[in-house]
Amino acid sequence: MKILHFADAHIDMANYGRHDPETGLPLRVLDFLKSLDTIVDTAIDEKVDLVIFAGDTYKDRSPAPTYQREWGKRIYRLSESKIPTLLLVGNHDLSPATGRAHALQEFNTLQVPHVRVLDKPQFLSAEDLELPVQVIALPWVSKSGMMAYSEMSGEETEKVYDKLEDLLTEFVKDCFEKVDEKLPVIMTAHASVQGAKYGAERMVMLGNDLVLSGSLVRDKRLDYVALGHIHKPQNLNEDAHPPVIYPGSIERVDFGEAGDDKFFVIADITQGKTKVEWRKLDGIRPFVDVFAALESESGITDFLKSKLSKQEKLKDAIVRLVIEYPREWDTLIDEPALRKYTADAFEFHLVKRPQVEARIRLAADQTVSSLAPLELLEQYWQTLHTEDGEAEELQRMAKEIVNNEEDEPLP
Repeated sequence: MKILHFADAHIDMANYGRHDPETGLPLRVLDFLKSLDTIVDTAIDEKVDLVIFAGDTYKDRSPAPTYQREWGKRIYRLSESKIPTLLLVGNHDLSPATGRAHALQEFNTLQVPHVRVLDKPQFLSAEDLELPVQVIALPWVSKSGMMAYSEMSGEETEKVYDKLEDLLTEFVKDCFEKVDEKLPVIMTAHASVQGAKYGAERMVMLGNDLVLSGSLVRDKRLDYVALGHIHKPQNLNEDAHPPVIYPGSIERVDFGEAGDDKFFVIADITQGKTKVEWRKLDGIRPFVDVFAALESESGITDFLKSKLSKQEKLKDAIVRLVIEYPREWDTLIDEPALRKYTADAFEFHLVKRPQVEARIRLAADQTVSSLAPLELLEQYWQTLHTEDGEAEELQRMAKEIVNNEEDEPLP
């Protein structure tokens, strides 16, 4: 069995850049569709036996029809090529309201040939798939749906994920009783797994997480585990069987993924042994994230340009420059010069963080009126961040002045 596994497409991420005048689509959406085209082309050209998409087609639970059209075009190409395709429903595809249609519903409604939507936990036998493989599917289950299913009361909401994990564990146990021991078994899930490394996609994820135990996905009776939901590519069972794979998102979603390469996976699956090949997606738009703390008033613009690196590295990139500086230096930052320097970037974000000096706070049992003049003065030296030796000398001189004033007789 040769399968292609990808996840977290989020093709409607249009949060940066302009629109393409020819297609009318946001240029960032075209970035995601370019990666999706590479994945679909590979599945067709290499005649894979099965495609598994492990959830999160969109970032929005109610995607615009235009984005649904673009996703549908690509999936229909797989259907025309007669490649069995499993579409797992992720948290971004599922409405939190019980009974609402999910974002992949049309593939079920229209019964698209060779395409199966997995919107509930289920076991697919070799007969169901018409392939020599079996699949245990664990799509995202909403909190409200889980509560309705298990008839949990409002007082028990904090226990809902514990209950869900118990039910899914029991479900998987039942599935293993149905498997044909002569054929390989694949598990696919859209969920977090204990031990997985998170990227900054937490900004994209909605709601709380169900966390699957590591032992559940590392069961040696499995031959491949196709995961989605976490955007950082990783194998949670490195150098062991079965491979437990998060391929990651197909494009960089935000600056938290600036340093991550993007992949999909080709896996050759045989019972007890699976070979995994990571396929790197080329042409991913670069994100350049720079932090600069200003420590001098001189040469600020040249310093910030040096932090941004050479202009050719900024070309077509999404660039963010975060600057921390004393508030009184605000007028010294030449924003037009920085924007000119980054003119070839796809988009440039300048984030200013002026720092306000923190005030020295008195202890809870102290008031200004309770402090002597010299004690107040000592507090004042602290607000100026005066060096210890200098503060001591200033305090000594002040003490002499105060004492001299006190010693002089009144006129």
